[in-house]
Amino acid sequence: MSSRLLLALACSLVMHAGLLFWNAIRLSPPPAPRVIAGDLRLPEPARHERDDALLKNTLDAGDRPPVATPPVLRPGPANRETARRRVEAAQRKISEHLYYPPEAVARGIQGEVRLLLTLADDGRIVDVSVAASSGHAILDQAALKAAQKMGRVNWAHSRELILPVVFRLE
Repeated sequence: MSSRLLLALACSLVMHAGLLFWNAIRLSPPPAPRVIAGDLRLPEPARHERDDALLKNTLDAGDRPPVATPPVLRPGPANRETARRRVEAAQRKISEHLYYPPEAVARGIQGEVRLLLTLADDGRIVDVSVAASSGHAILDQAALKAAQKMGRVNWAHSRELILPVVFRLE
């Protein structure tokens, strides 16, 4: 190799080393890390002289519509038996529209879905939602579709009904 080439290589190595290790070569110490300090305080409770001052009566006593009190159902054997019969009737009705998804059968999926049926005054099903999932979306969707196909329930005298739908492989 020629001496010129060696000199150029040596100069290049010195310059690159200087650029790469510039921070290490500096003589000044690195800046001290900043310390962030803080404290947590609970919010002060709101101070009101009276709680009634927060409430505002928007209706005068004469403008109030009469309030119909719903009948009080006491938990007794007759009411439990009536509720059980309603649920059994709803399960018979939904079983006409219920199918076990073939994919769930192939995968061996089982579970119980609890549906919340919202009913109109005439027994028509207004809304269906999952109150408690089976843990498998495919079973939940099959139960929802079957409940929507039920149409009308003539035996229910309440606005809402919890309906358990059981998927079991035998």
